[in-house]
Formats: sequence, C-alpha cells, structure tokens
Amino acid sequence: MALTDNTRGALFMALAMASFTANDALTKSVTPYINTGQIMFVRGIITVVLIYIAARHFGALRPLKTLMRPIIILRCLCEVTAAVLYLTALGLIEFSNASAILQSLPLVVTLGAALFLREPVGWRRWMAIIVGFIGVLVIIRPGPEGFTPGAILVVASLAVTAARDLLTRKMYADVPSLAITVITAFVNMAVGGLLIVPFGGWQPMNFMILSHLAGSAILVLVGYQAIILAMRSGEISFVAPFRYTSLLWGFMIGVFFFNEKIDNYTIVGALIVIGSGLYTFYRESLRKRSQMAKRAAATPTAATTVRPASVTKAAVTGEAGE
Repeated sequence: MALTDNTRGALFMALAMASFTANDALTKSVTPYINTGQIMFVRGIITVVLIYIAARHFGALRPLKTLMRPIIILRCLCEVTAAVLYLTALGLIEFSNASAILQSLPLVVTLGAALFLREPVGWRRWMAIIVGFIGVLVIIRPGPEGFTPGAILVVASLAVTAARDLLTRKMYADVPSLAITVITAFVNMAVGGLLIVPFGGWQPMNFMILSHLAGSAILVLVGYQAIILAMRSGEISFVAPFRYTSLLWGFMIGVFFFNEKIDNYTIVGALIVIGSGLYTFYRESLRKRSQMAKRAAATPTAATTVRPASVTKAAVTGEAGE
C-alpha cells in the first residue's frame, strides 16, 4: 500500500526530530570530558567537510562575498550564540527537561513575528502563547529548587534560536540553504576553536568521544535533509505538528540512556506547551483555508490583480493572523 504525501511527510518530520534529538544526546554524553568550545570545534570540522561535499555536489556553493551580507552574518552569530548556550546547558540540566523546554520554540517564533515583523496574530493565538509560557514555567519551576542555571541557559538559547528563525524568514532567496549552512558551520567551528582556552583548554579525546562527535555531525545532516523532505512531501499544517515527536524521543533517551526520572511537573508542563503549540497550528490552518476559499470565490478580474509573488510568500512563510 502506497503512502500518502502527508503520511510520508509526517514520517520524514519524525525522522528529523529523532535525528536532532539523538544529536543532542550524543553531544551531552561527551560534556563531562571536553568543554563546549572543543565540542563545537571538533564537531564543526566534521560538519563543514560533510556539508561542503553536499553543497558542491548539488551546486549550492557561492562566492564568499555573496554570503557576507549583514542579515546572513547576524544569523550566523545567532546560531553560534544559541549553540554555546545550549551546549553549556546540556552539561547542567537533565536531558528530558531541556527537550521539554525546547518544545516552546514555535510559540516564541510566533511571538517574535508579531512583535518584530508585525505579522498579524489574533487574540486566540496570543492566549495560546501565554498558556504555553505558563507550561514552560511549570517545567523549570522558578524558585530555589527549580530555577537552575541550566534552565536559564536553555531558555536563553531558545530566545536566540527564535531570533535566528525570524532572520531566516527575511533571508535572500538567491542564496541556497546549503550555502548558508556551510558558512554557519564554519563560523561555529571557528568560534568553538576560540573558546577552547577560555572554557578550560584542550582535553585529550578517545575513540568514544570522537565517534560520538562524528555521529552527532552526521545526525545533524540527516535531520536537515529529512526536514526538507518533510516540508516538500506533505501539507505543512499536517506535517508541522509532528515536530513534537522530539519530546517523545527526548523523554525516552533521558530515561533509558541517562537514567533520568521524569517528574510530574515536567510531564504536565510539556503537555501544556504542546497543547498550546498544536492549537496555534490549528488556528493557522483555519486561516489558510479561509484565505484559499476567498481567493477561489474571487471574480476572475479580482483574481488577476493578485501578484504571484505575494501568493508564493504566503505559501512559503505560512503567515497567518489567528
């Protein structure tokens, strides 16, 4: 029995989330032995080589001056900052808690799009954002016992990652994604090298550490490719909610590989965050269907006045007001 496009897209999204979560797990496994700068540097070398080969194969390489644009440089800085914050946090916080907090990323991106990009957001989505943030507070439990430095670093990483995603929306269409990935990986590697000494100096690495870092780099590439295939295979409104399967992977890895015990606060908070995120996806899909119905009902004269570029932008960015 052949799979439908939506089913295929959902499976690719689940694969992408599994790859990214496993990448985080392999990275966390080496944090007791080497520092954040060394992790970024060594993993960056492997990542740069692999992505460069892929970009060259697909003809996505561009002259360096093409990539030296302010918005691309700023995006790279956000990517590096988020990596430093999150990698440092992984050594201080339980893996399952970090995974649960990261589920609020779509809500933070929606909030940022409303505040900084002036995208319309209806009152229902505003309420969903507020409820989602309450869920995050339930997970991290502000107070002497719950508001740990690790949780603060994950939240800070979340905010910077959202800024990166918002900058990506404004990225130039003439620059291939692989080209941006190559320069971003190179900057990660370079900054990691600079941070080795400030973060404690170079530490010897055995085969286990090197293999985990190599596996981490490969999983990142698998995740990027899978998420592209997911977006191209099915309807975004159907596929996007499957990004929350990363929480399932995060909990399983936390319990079975790091021997963590997931408390009720983390479970309840994660469910609140996921519920809020799914509701925002639902409202976006309703608005898109309404817009499509209005365009279909428009007269031929009115329809011809709609510029193809605006239709393409709405389809790609998924802008919605509810």
